Amino acid sequence: MRYTLRDHLSELLRLAAPVVVARTGILTMATADIVMLGHYGAADVAWYGIGVTPFIVLLLIGIGLLTGTLVMTSHARGAGRLADCGPVWRRSLPYALLIGLAGMVISQFAEPFFLVIGQSPAIAAGGGAVTAIAGLALAPTLIHSNSTYFMEGLARPLPGMTVILGGNLLNVLLNWLLIFGHWGLPEMGAEGAIIATSIVRCCMAVALAGYIWWLPDRETFGIRRPLEGGWWRGGGEQWRLGYAAGVSQGVESTAFNSLTMMAGLLGPVALASYSISLNLTALIFMLALGFGAATAVRVGAARGAGDHHRMVAAGWIGLGATAAIMAALGILLWFMRGKVAAFYTSDADLHVILPILFGIVAFFVILDGGQVVMTFALRGAGDAWVPTAIHLMSFFMVMIPAAWVLAFPMGFGVIGLVISIALGAGAALLALSLRFRLVSTRP
Repeated sequence: MRYTLRDHLSELLRLAAPVVVARTGILTMATADIVMLGHYGAADVAWYGIGVTPFIVLLLIGIGLLTGTLVMTSHARGAGRLADCGPVWRRSLPYALLIGLAGMVISQFAEPFFLVIGQSPAIAAGGGAVTAIAGLALAPTLIHSNSTYFMEGLARPLPGMTVILGGNLLNVLLNWLLIFGHWGLPEMGAEGAIIATSIVRCCMAVALAGYIWWLPDRETFGIRRPLEGGWWRGGGEQWRLGYAAGVSQGVESTAFNSLTMMAGLLGPVALASYSISLNLTALIFMLALGFGAATAVRVGAARGAGDHHRMVAAGWIGLGATAAIMAALGILLWFMRGKVAAFYTSDADLHVILPILFGIVAFFVILDGGQVVMTFALRGAGDAWVPTAIHLMSFFMVMIPAAWVLAFPMGFGVIGLVISIALGAGAALLALSLRFRLVSTRP
């Protein structure tokens, strides 16, 4: 079958739309937390912002390690080996549990870590409590992410979207109860927000995994088929792709969140404003992440089917569509940056700096969105470690040094931190695009 541009865009949008909703829905829970805390108190925003930072790093490393679920499921589906899809998901469940339990242990040591890197005792105590609570839900969160990857690999992203939408509604209700202390419950601020979100993450894990287990066509996909030789054996390429993606996402998230630590050294207002800007960036980034996942599924399916031309076209069309959407969102954000700041907080000090930061975000979302789509395209094409090396160089050798120089020696403060993100994302997009062009020349 010869695909036209219209065919490519139609399939991309069909896969991406529910994936975007599901990916964005994951972050809108954190956005609801920050917005509701923004109208509760700036200190709680700062504690929440720095407290979720180690959790996000651990979560993204875990999600990266599970990337093989998405890619190998799409490969098996594209090759017509439907009965091999279910074992991919089954192998990843104990893997997700082990990763989550390890991360939970690490999360309990956040407060001394914050003190060691120079945060004030108040920020270290408030942020450390948030990290410890968030870590308790890391394993269920990874099980939910693994199940979402599986359904997306089957080109059935709607169940994941439905679960995340229900989770967001529950999260707002629990936030209202636990942040502000309604219905006789204690007023808990930042700790209440993270408790609410953690409860919701556990519920979503049970809901989506249960849906997969009881799929009407579970026999076709081998959902309950016994795994030959145990869950670890037979997952060679699946684990290899996950190792590379886990390191890559760990590098990127560590780099981004190290800027949060720098913001903490600049004071509570700088930390709160950076946390809000990073949340807005991540919210828009989730749109690109959805298009990236859809691109990986299309590239992986074409590779599994042996259609090189369609594989290459799927990658470049994914980048073009994402860049167009990011540009439109950037223009919209530029003209509405003041109103968006008012939505996030009613604090007067934050109202001064946030519109400036949002103006910078409006520019670099195109670069950030493009680099994540190119990363997913390379993953779908089976390119494991080169994207990881590119992320390492772009974020650790470009973004972090630029952030420090701009924020401290040059005196730009939190504005310099946000500018450095644009520099790192631009370097990554250029290098990843060149890499995909090289991969595209191979038969």
